[in-house]
Amino acid sequence: MELVINGLRQELNVHTVQEVIAHFGLEGKPVVVEADGAVLTKEQWATAEVRPGMRLELVHFVGGG
Repeated sequence: MELVINGLRQELNVHTVQEVIAHFGLEGKPVVVEADGAVLTKEQWATAEVRPGMRLELVHFVGGG
Protein backbone atom coordinates (compact mmCIF):
# COMPACT_ATOMS: atom_id res chain seq x y z
CA MET A 1 0.00 0.00 0.00
CA GLU A 2 1.18 3.52 -0.70
CA LEU A 3 1.93 5.66 2.36
CA VAL A 4 3.48 9.09 2.71
CA ILE A 5 6.31 8.76 5.22
CA ASN A 6 8.23 11.88 6.20
CA GLY A 7 6.93 13.55 3.05
CA LEU A 8 7.95 10.76 0.64
CA ARG A 9 5.52 8.38 -1.06
CA GLN A 10 6.50 4.80 -0.35
CA GLU A 11 4.99 1.44 -1.21
CA LEU A 12 5.03 -0.85 1.84
CA ASN A 13 3.37 -4.16 2.66
CA VAL A 14 2.26 -3.28 6.20
CA HIS A 15 -0.97 -3.19 8.21
CA THR A 16 -0.09 -1.38 11.43
CA VAL A 17 2.14 1.45 12.58
CA GLN A 18 4.21 -1.14 14.49
CA GLU A 19 4.97 -2.88 11.20
CA VAL A 20 6.09 0.44 9.70
CA ILE A 21 8.45 0.98 12.65
CA ALA A 22 9.84 -2.55 12.16
CA HIS A 23 10.24 -2.01 8.40
CA PHE A 24 12.57 0.93 9.04
CA GLY A 25 14.52 -0.88 11.80
CA LEU A 26 13.44 1.56 14.49
CA GLU A 27 12.23 -0.96 17.06
CA GLY A 28 13.67 -0.33 20.50
CA LYS A 29 14.79 3.19 19.57
CA PRO A 30 13.27 6.41 20.87
CA VAL A 31 10.71 7.27 18.17
CA VAL A 32 7.77 9.64 17.94
CA VAL A 33 5.04 8.78 15.42
CA GLU A 34 2.52 11.20 14.00
CA ALA A 35 -0.28 9.67 11.93
CA ASP A 36 -2.37 12.10 9.89
CA GLY A 37 -1.57 14.88 12.36
CA ALA A 38 -2.16 12.93 15.58
CA VAL A 39 0.73 11.84 17.80
CA LEU A 40 0.47 8.17 18.74
CA THR A 41 1.72 6.65 21.96
CA LYS A 42 3.96 3.60 21.73
CA GLU A 43 1.11 1.53 23.17
CA GLN A 44 -1.07 2.45 20.17
CA TRP A 45 1.38 1.35 17.49
CA ALA A 46 0.38 -2.34 17.44
CA THR A 47 -3.33 -1.57 17.01
CA ALA A 48 -3.13 1.58 14.86
CA GLU A 49 -3.98 0.38 11.36
CA VAL A 50 -2.54 2.16 8.36
CA ARG A 51 -4.56 2.85 5.22
CA PRO A 52 -3.61 3.85 1.67
CA GLY A 53 -2.45 7.45 1.44
CA MET A 54 -1.94 7.81 5.20
CA ARG A 55 0.65 10.42 6.16
CA LEU A 56 3.15 9.29 8.81
CA GLU A 57 5.95 11.30 10.33
CA LEU A 58 8.62 9.22 12.07
CA VAL A 59 11.01 11.17 14.25
CA HIS A 60 13.82 9.30 15.95
CA PHE A 61 16.48 10.70 18.19
CA VAL A 62 20.21 10.25 17.83
CA GLY A 63 22.58 11.00 20.68
CA GLY A 64 26.01 12.42 20.32
CA GLY A 65 28.28 15.13 21.43
